Amino acid sequence: MSTSQPTVLVVEDEPAQREVLAYNLEAEGFRVTKAENGEEALIMVDEENPDIIVLDWMLPNVSGIEVCRRLKTRTETRGVPIIMLSARSEEVDKVRGLETGADDYVVKPYSLVELMARVRAQLRRTRPATVGERLEYEDIVLDAETHRVTRDGEALKLGPTEFRLLSTFMEKPGRVWSREQLLDRVWGRDIYVDTRTVDVHIGRLRKALTLHGGVDPLRTVRGAGYALG
Repeated sequence: MSTSQPTVLVVEDEPAQREVLAYNLEAEGFRVTKAENGEEALIMVDEENPDIIVLDWMLPNVSGIEVCRRLKTRTETRGVPIIMLSARSEEVDKVRGLETGADDYVVKPYSLVELMARVRAQLRRTRPATVGERLEYEDIVLDAETHRVTRDGEALKLGPTEFRLLSTFMEKPGRVWSREQLLDRVWGRDIYVDTRTVDVHIGRLRKALTLHGGVDPLRTVRGAGYALG
């Protein structure tokens, strides 16, 4: 995957389980960050802005269910998918986890293959381009698997950065992205790039999208950033 690989936050207090999870997620191409308790998890969410959270129910101090509740009541983190891990297999516990806002609930001991499939299923909903899905917006079609983009049937030539920019916009049409958010999503959180670089690549993307005619679908929002549509 590219630098825009999805970030998974693993919250697990058992060191061995935490490392096994991280190892397998990294082997699948994900960027992994780790937290060993609830307080650390809440801090990491703000610092790392993960795309998905794998969260153990039984954590010291602040429980996983409380971490889930807090994240789902905040506007900034409400949309981040949470997969709850728990040794509690009773239906009442599963219902409680889902009612607190968890997007999925996996009972321990679990199959790693199944957990990876569930992670991908959640990302298919929130970041479809990262798991090879085809995206469409009006007359623009982006095929993440073959790395091809067409507009009104005409093939467009995009560089890797422009492709990642377009896939970010097409995953959430109408959303306004700040330059800093685009840097995090497209270039990666560990790379320093000047925010003006974003403007340069937006210019290139606009040029590619309008090469064969058609209106510019990208919108500049003064003081805020850019949006598709």
